[in-house]
Amino acid sequence: MEYSQANPAEVRRLIREGRLTGQTSGMCDGYAQANLVILPRDVAYDFLLFCQRNPKPCPLLEVSDAGSRRLHIIADGADVATDLPKYRVYENGELTGEHTDISGLWREDFVSFLIGCSFSFEGDLLAADVPVRHIEEGRNVPMYDTNIPCLSAGVFHGNTVVSMRPIPHALVPKATLITGAMPRVHGAPVHVGAPEAIGIRDLAHPDYGDAVTIREGETPVFWACGVTPQNVVMRSRPAFVITHAPGHMFISDVKNVNLKY
Repeated sequence: MEYSQANPAEVRRLIREGRLTGQTSGMCDGYAQANLVILPRDVAYDFLLFCQRNPKPCPLLEVSDAGSRRLHIIADGADVATDLPKYRVYENGELTGEHTDISGLWREDFVSFLIGCSFSFEGDLLAADVPVRHIEEGRNVPMYDTNIPCLSAGVFHGNTVVSMRPIPHALVPKATLITGAMPRVHGAPVHVGAPEAIGIRDLAHPDYGDAVTIREGETPVFWACGVTPQNVVMRSRPAFVITHAPGHMFISDVKNVNLKY
């Protein structure tokens, strides 16, 4: 896949220049990708507590200083206002716009949260000959709202969002072991098979991302997803939030192997 062997800093530069605006699955093999949530400082503590109480869908990789666009831990010097291919803005729980650069929206009270992403374990799945269908088909991973409740914290409440990958029956244990070794990027699946048991009505119509082919002999396997904060935002309705657009992640300088265990 194009950019699969690229350096993260180079891909971030292309994104910053507006030359890459698509979803990032399969880019920069071996490097962790991250979800983004940017909130005003007056609700940032509530969200930090929400993440601590819900580490499966919201495993924190870094939290910025208030007002700072710069990261220091997962990509030193990277700019959260320019270095993701697409952002979403929510006001009072309603999606009000998508942007490829949020420099003009920046405020001095913003706090940025970088949350682990399941794209990070896909390289390990592929290396173990476990298929990753959305990469095969050149699509965004399918994501679904569920009835799995998160633990509330302050103003934030809602249900877990999951990503789905069809896995051959015999490889489900292997996929579980591989991803279970990476809890900082969502870890092991939260559910296997029977989508209706977690409130998913139709796998062919995901709430986010793209539908993928499920072949005979395969089982839908569901992992907690970093799009959960967007579902929570729409339920909790804080005044102003910026997130990544689903599938359009921040690519860090941290190698996935360093996020294991």
